[in-house]
Amino acid sequence: MPVQIRKLDSSTPGFREQLSAVLAFEAGEDEAIDRAAATILADVKARGDAAVLEYTNRFDKLEAQAVAALEIGREELQAALAGLAPQRREALQIAADRVRDYHQRQKQETGGDGFTYTEADGTVLGQKVTPLDRVGIYVPGGKAAYPSSVLMNAIPAKVAGVQEVIMVVPTPAGVKNELVLAAAALAGVDRVFTIGGAQAVGALAYGTATIPQVDKIVGPGNAYVAAAKRRVFGIVGIDMIAGPSEILVLCDGTTDPDWVAMDLFSQAEHDELAQSILVCPDAAYIDKVEASINRQLDGMPRRDVIRTSLTNRGAMVKVRDMDEACEIANLIAAEHLEISAEQPQQWADKIRHAGAMFLGRFSSESLGDYCAGPNHVLPTSRTARFSSPLGVYDFQKRSSIIHVSEAGARTLGKVAAELAYGEGLQAHAGSAEYRLK
Repeated sequence: MPVQIRKLDSSTPGFREQLSAVLAFEAGEDEAIDRAAATILADVKARGDAAVLEYTNRFDKLEAQAVAALEIGREELQAALAGLAPQRREALQIAADRVRDYHQRQKQETGGDGFTYTEADGTVLGQKVTPLDRVGIYVPGGKAAYPSSVLMNAIPAKVAGVQEVIMVVPTPAGVKNELVLAAAALAGVDRVFTIGGAQAVGALAYGTATIPQVDKIVGPGNAYVAAAKRRVFGIVGIDMIAGPSEILVLCDGTTDPDWVAMDLFSQAEHDELAQSILVCPDAAYIDKVEASINRQLDGMPRRDVIRTSLTNRGAMVKVRDMDEACEIANLIAAEHLEISAEQPQQWADKIRHAGAMFLGRFSSESLGDYCAGPNHVLPTSRTARFSSPLGVYDFQKRSSIIHVSEAGARTLGKVAAELAYGEGLQAHAGSAEYRLK
């Protein structure tokens, strides 16, 4: 049965409303999930290890006697790395090296070392950049085991200079994913606990006798994890609340349709809520991609998931030209944006909102997921309008430096006092004026 992927045309009346309907996604905080997460968090805060152990044994069907027994030692991580097949280990090593190289360059290029400057009167101003002390990374477990997530979350933290990275990963029925453990070894993770769910978020946020409190929690998880992260924000930092994965392909009609169809599949196979959209000015080419989708779908192991995703949330959009395609791309603000065109840079220059841009027909989004180097933790659900990929900067904080000279105090003190009197804050004015005498 052909995939019933919807087709839109920018020239038809009501197009913007139709596109908005395609994009509409309300994560919708499920009240039952939110209440459950709140209950678990409160219990972990009150009872610490005992609560973490109880929930972990219940949800993951374990029989651990203590939270300490749920920690994986460095020897086991190294053994997992050593036990990988040579080809798999080499691929993991190459990916880790590329992610590390990219984020080291990012640190240099984005002011990761701070700055100071000295004014004529000797006053020194600037900014000091320091890493967070301790970070927690959440890694999905069970069927969804992603070693790439370990690399993308832990490596930039280490490049930033974070002293201790603590990883939590659920192991339903006690099944450990060796590739995930190997990735933790390569990424330099300091401690690993086999716990998950809201109880893991609570343990990291509040700390227990066994699991130390962290300063920030990053990494994807299920709805309970997302609800828990929302609730602990403010006690600790969080990276983002991620929605379903998205890909937007802008194509001028010159790329092999089979390639584009597979790129759309690459996001649709994540889950039924993932979104894959093609925008193109060539109607005949759109038809070719649709034909390729239907020809290739049956060969996909996750074809049922792909079919549901493309039917419910996918779209093929016919536009006037590539300029209009870029306008629509800025409206969608997609997590992953592929510009599959002869001259991709000229169109990239017109893009203001995208989590990551993949330029040219050889830049498949899947390369970004695993080994290109830039981070694959990206803003979703149109949040690329105001947020950025996870990076070294997410594991650093900045302190302003203000070292005022005596001469500077005489100049700035008059300005500050005048403004303080205007605000009716006498002590502020007095504090500045004492330095004038």
